[in-house]
Amino acid sequence: MRILVVEDNPSVSTMLELFFSKEGIIGDFASDGIEGFNKYKQNDYDLLILDWMLPGMDGITVCRKIRELGDQIPIIMLTAKDSESDQVIGFEMGADDYVTKPFSPLTLMARIKAVTRRSHTAEVADDRIQTRHFRVDKTTREVMKDGSVVDNLTPKEYDLLVFLLQHPKQVFSREQLLERVWGYQFYGDERTVDVHIKRIRKKITGGDQYFHTVWGVGYKFEEQAD
Repeated sequence: MRILVVEDNPSVSTMLELFFSKEGIIGDFASDGIEGFNKYKQNDYDLLILDWMLPGMDGITVCRKIRELGDQIPIIMLTAKDSESDQVIGFEMGADDYVTKPFSPLTLMARIKAVTRRSHTAEVADDRIQTRHFRVDKTTREVMKDGSVVDNLTPKEYDLLVFLLQHPKQVFSREQLLERVWGYQFYGDERTVDVHIKRIRKKITGGDQYFHTVWGVGYKFEEQAD
């Protein structure tokens, strides 16, 4: 595995470099956003770790530029920011995960394995999903709702949407969604799921009618009879 880390804190970079070497991971490092973006365009990576606050070009801008290229490389944001609004910004720009400083290298490694496993796992189910109002083509990742294309979903919003569509009427807790969609047991703030559900509801016309909160439990997808 080859990972690009864009981080301006030398102590964090040194820690990750030592940890990666023990895990058999090739780590490339950049200390500012411009250098990191240029390295990304010049090389092939399996995963990108971006600090939020960077000189030259901040991590959110780097993330956005990569997604504008159409690249679906897994991106993990490293940041001291911990508010829901900050998470929303990161996820809207296309980040797949969000790790708050200070962090354990083992925790970060679990996130790395989770996002890369999901990225490289081939689809074994039918390549299409059809419900009363939704249609998904997994080969092209196209989502349609009542005949109109939903074209502004981030990669993780798409994954969560597809998972819920595949399990209509089933109620999932936040912990279950983190494990099934993100691919790991989440130790920390479960608002990650709440943020993604809010964004899906906002981006899909009438989203509240289909993606329901089950108070005290979690969320479910259900289409009411017309």
